[in-house]
Amino acid sequence: MDDNLHSPQRLLIELRIEHADLDDLIDRHAVATPSDDLVLRRLKKRRLALRDRIAQLEGALEPPEPA
Repeated sequence: MDDNLHSPQRLLIELRIEHADLDDLIDRHAVATPSDDLVLRRLKKRRLALRDRIAQLEGALEPPEPA
């Protein structure tokens, strides 16, 4: 059971949830305080890093396509 807690699939799910949470936070922040560009840029940078990590994990989990 402990292996399941640290599996790449579970990490991928957690990263996707965090990415979705950041999407929501960015949308709400843009409406609530549109003049705070620095915070918005930092949130977007974090979201981009998460998306890159998700893509990296997906690539590692999916078998390569046959040529």
